[in-house]
Amino acid sequence: MLHGWGANAQDVAALANYLDLPDYQFLFPEASFSHPYSSEGKMWYGLPNDYSFFSRPEFRQQPELQKSRLELMEWLRSLEQTTGVPLSQTVLGGFSQGGAMTLDIGLQLPLAALMVLSGYLHAPLEIEKLGALSIPPVLIVHGRQDQVVPLGAAQQVHESLVKLGARVQYYEQDMGHEIQPIVLSRMQSFMEEISAQTE
Repeated sequence: MLHGWGANAQDVAALANYLDLPDYQFLFPEASFSHPYSSEGKMWYGLPNDYSFFSRPEFRQQPELQKSRLELMEWLRSLEQTTGVPLSQTVLGGFSQGGAMTLDIGLQLPLAALMVLSGYLHAPLEIEKLGALSIPPVLIVHGRQDQVVPLGAAQQVHESLVKLGARVQYYEQDMGHEIQPIVLSRMQSFMEEISAQTE
């Protein structure tokens, strides 16, 4: 599970206490970059001044994003050796900027599933590159009153993945930019389904 911009690993680690998944091992990596406005906060990359991504494919080449992408890819690929769990039985999830990183990386790896909570795409999906890949099932949960990452960002993710033939569970909730109990319930059900499919 990947934390959001300005948070840290402890921020999402607390979620494990509310999920009844005894057969799962939870891991919470921390971003490499210090947050400019929080002494304890971290970020996967700095945000553009206008907070725009979707219309700018070149954002994929942002140096901090490239570094975080490479580090997370290497970390995920090392997990089977350290945990004994293959990527095919690994679920990657993230909140906000962590959700964006989940999409950025998760669509390139043979993972069991992806969970995108209040997330967004860094840029339009390169359909011609992804078309030949087997996209894992995706859970998307977003708040209708989210004033940090607009609901339209989740709708763009949903529409883009559906065009690629992905299996998507998509939920809009009456909440802001947060993880309320209903989100945990969605995560629980989704991961139980994934577990049943990968056994």
